[in-house]
Amino acid sequence: MGIIIAYIIMGIYSVALLLIFFYSLAQLNLLVNYLSQKKRNEVAPKFNLLDPKEIPFVTIQLPIYNEEYVMERLLENISKIEYPNSKLEIQVLDDSTDDSVIDTAAQIKKLQDKGLDIQHIRRENREGFKAGALKEGLKIAKGDFVAIFDADFLPASDWLKKTVIYFKDEEIGVVQTRWGHINRDYSTLTKIQAFALDAHFTLEQVGRNSKGHFINFNGTAGIWRKECILDAGNWEGDTLTEDLDLSYRAQLKNWKFKYLEDVETPAELPVVISAARSQQFRWNKGGAENFRKTVWSVITSKNISFKTKFHGVMHLLNSSMFLCVFLVSLLSIPAMYIKEIFPQFDIFFNMLSFFVLSTIILFICYWFTYKSIQGSSFDNFVDYIKLFFTFFSVALGFSLHNSIAVLEGHMGKRSEFVRTPKFNLNSLTDSWKDNKYLAKKLSPNMILEFGLMVYFLFGMYSAIPLNDFGLFPFHLMLFLGFGFVFTKSLTSRV
Repeated sequence: MGIIIAYIIMGIYSVALLLIFFYSLAQLNLLVNYLSQKKRNEVAPKFNLLDPKEIPFVTIQLPIYNEEYVMERLLENISKIEYPNSKLEIQVLDDSTDDSVIDTAAQIKKLQDKGLDIQHIRRENREGFKAGALKEGLKIAKGDFVAIFDADFLPASDWLKKTVIYFKDEEIGVVQTRWGHINRDYSTLTKIQAFALDAHFTLEQVGRNSKGHFINFNGTAGIWRKECILDAGNWEGDTLTEDLDLSYRAQLKNWKFKYLEDVETPAELPVVISAARSQQFRWNKGGAENFRKTVWSVITSKNISFKTKFHGVMHLLNSSMFLCVFLVSLLSIPAMYIKEIFPQFDIFFNMLSFFVLSTIILFICYWFTYKSIQGSSFDNFVDYIKLFFTFFSVALGFSLHNSIAVLEGHMGKRSEFVRTPKFNLNSLTDSWKDNKYLAKKLSPNMILEFGLMVYFLFGMYSAIPLNDFGLFPFHLMLFLGFGFVFTKSLTSRV
């Protein structure tokens, strides 16, 4: 019986390691694409906005839900967008259920009095959540193109002038811009979130888009051709990441996406771990839901190449990597004892080299994306090393939480769209504790995360009697990662 259990454990362990390795190879290929794209000077047809006949009508949609702390900032910023008033309308798609509705209405009235075409659109219920609000607004949208901004985004005044011009190419359905981070340096938590998002918005988006592979509209800071939305089947609320869902349906219908790395759209990162938890859960569960919904259409499509299919499948599997990482982590300690008891399993431990190689590949990939934004000086490289291993440890600490999200997504368990609380904070002297939208309850996962922190402390201890220190650094990062997530969750509660 013992040998059978050992084979099962080592089999799962090895498969998870291989999947992580394939993911890292996909990232390496995206890095090659990214670096080659940086050397190209692409010429694209553009609207001439100096010619009134070429200026398209644009609708800006602002989907909001209980955003008391950022609404004034949002509306003030959007009102400064430089674009002819006769060719611009703004829809505030307000699903709020609190008193923020009153203040929002008052601010909108002031902007209307100044001559801005801005509407306050309310629904009787939140059916379809964000997707439902966007779909409702689209019914009466006057624009041929629809720009979307979440409540914490602050586009520059010339944002439309830099993006809408690319729709001169009638095959382009979406133009997406890179997210910036107004509070990147607020805390360790915001630094590692910015680090991960920067990798997505440089390496992944450019790497895929440059070779015609599928990318995703990121839910905000982008602009759609209205015809593309309708042709792809319109917004659907059956997943938690409606943006990824519509993106794939549109590209499967041969619409092209344009990604603009050089156009940065600043936004606010969650400053409290409970807010980061809810955001991570939604993104990762939504990714798994979209894999379940879309992967077969990607695999069987006759319109796309094998390489685009491969990257599409890996893209849809992104969130599932957390499950692989969690399985490798959880089984790594039993694997140490199996190695000691059953010498015939030595061949399986060669698989560990795949994890080390995967880590090295990701270290290299993320360095190129980091230096593209932060610079490539020696001091920046030292900062990068510290940040990479901090990010890696905390990502390991989130692996249980995100794995639960992934499993729910793959199993088809439905859940409500939980918005991420916004704070309007930029300095450590600003307090988030009075934010009324924060979750008041502790996450039940915290008990398991504390248990895993102790479990990986035991893993470090096990290295001594077994005289096997190969996994000690890994277990140390796991101990620190779960310890970070547990302690921050405990001390950051309201």
